[in-house]
Amino acid sequence: MADPMETQDSGRVADRCIMVIFGASGDLTTRMLLPALYNLARANLLPKQFAVLGFAKDEISEDDFRKRTREGLQHYAGAPADCNICDWIADHTSYMVADFANPADFVRLKDKITELEQQHHTQGNVIYYLATLPRFISEIIRQLGEQGLTREDPGTWRRVIIEKPFGNDLDSARALNREIAQVIKESQTFRIDHYLGKETVQNLLVFRFGNGIFEPVWNRRYIDHVEITVAESLGVERRGGYYEHAGALRDMIPNHLLQLVSLTAMEPPISFQANAVRDEQAKVIHAIQPLAPEDVLTRAVRGQYGEGASGGQAAPAYRSEQFVDPQSNVETFVALKLQLDSWRWADVPFYIRTGKRLPKRVTEIVIQFRRAPLVLFRDTPVERMTPNLLVIHIQPDEGISLSIGAKIPGAHVRIGDVKMDFKYADYFGAEPSTGYERLLYDCMIGDATLFQRADMVEAGWGVVEPILDVWKALPPRAFPNYAAGSWGPKEADELMRRDGRKWRTE
Repeated sequence: MADPMETQDSGRVADRCIMVIFGASGDLTTRMLLPALYNLARANLLPKQFAVLGFAKDEISEDDFRKRTREGLQHYAGAPADCNICDWIADHTSYMVADFANPADFVRLKDKITELEQQHHTQGNVIYYLATLPRFISEIIRQLGEQGLTREDPGTWRRVIIEKPFGNDLDSARALNREIAQVIKESQTFRIDHYLGKETVQNLLVFRFGNGIFEPVWNRRYIDHVEITVAESLGVERRGGYYEHAGALRDMIPNHLLQLVSLTAMEPPISFQANAVRDEQAKVIHAIQPLAPEDVLTRAVRGQYGEGASGGQAAPAYRSEQFVDPQSNVETFVALKLQLDSWRWADVPFYIRTGKRLPKRVTEIVIQFRRAPLVLFRDTPVERMTPNLLVIHIQPDEGISLSIGAKIPGAHVRIGDVKMDFKYADYFGAEPSTGYERLLYDCMIGDATLFQRADMVEAGWGVVEPILDVWKALPPRAFPNYAAGSWGPKEADELMRRDGRKWRTE
């Protein structure tokens, strides 16, 4: 095996460090984090001086955790049975049974980190990854602070990665940010959104600002509207308990969807430095017009799936899912019409939607340009002009497509749609990815560009707060209101139909 830790032209090797995973016995570690580390090792981006330390309450021996690590890499990362990199990762993995609320266990953690530093020569650099339920975040960070585990000595760094949700409303998000700020600096805080680890999301910046033909038309003069869809074909699966508390609005809009809005609508940053990019994203979120209570009734749609069919199989209603209240009024679908108070986007609506049990799994950004005038073609068989569509496919098939009008061969002037498709896999190969590789690597090198800042989190909650208030005051009357396997409630179609538009469902 080639040494997995040698540098390549694709990027410098990450800083030496220890990665402590709180909640390491959970699915996120097995399915996503460890496979992401494996893929980084294959790409020669992990340092030789690296170690993983699991910290969780489940009674698992260190040998069993290492065995689970090897098996998980084969199952979720596609690693071969005889895998030197798997052995290397497992050999650099430790595990301790501990309680997030027990100060004595954090004393043990401090001793263990010191031991691993000496063993692997990590020079004091540590990432704390909080792969836990949200209610443990403040407690874990407080305990780390009390033991001095977040203190950065000269020439070393300590960073904390926090999984969403970042609060469950504006007040709780502000409180959480205050609690975090009492222990660690904003520069140490990495609020992770795995959607931003997708290549196509990152390519938005290159696509917009690195191609001279698109930026000049990326504004209200040429764009009719923007449509962003994050659709899931699955139901809530085993997350019914979490979903009953969160719902689709809290779960998806303040983070995933608004991050995509901000990257689509942002002004050119002065550089690609983290705060320069995030400054422009924050401006977009602050520019979203707040919805008055009466606006919520006409520009916000909620839905809950009932029985139906998905993938040719019968699908149960949300209220029949495990850990869900049989009379639940929690939404599994949200559609919103947003407007931005900015010179670039004045009068250009942003339609966003997300939902469970939709016909397919897809995340995409659709830019619909204004129609060309028909006047030139008034004496031809052409009855209406079809607008150009730019579709940025984020998942599952990453790529970009552009539809243009072209003359259909023949004696008469007729126009047909032609699609120009670019797929990442065709041009650059299909590299294995969980979406976490880039984010973990960026944290290791201290690049926070793709992580949310405290002000961005609070601004996002500020957008959804009026909707939460109205929906709390006015419970839904007709849940469930869309069948599993459909594109959501009819009110979502009406949201766009009133404006003479319709959702893309191809």
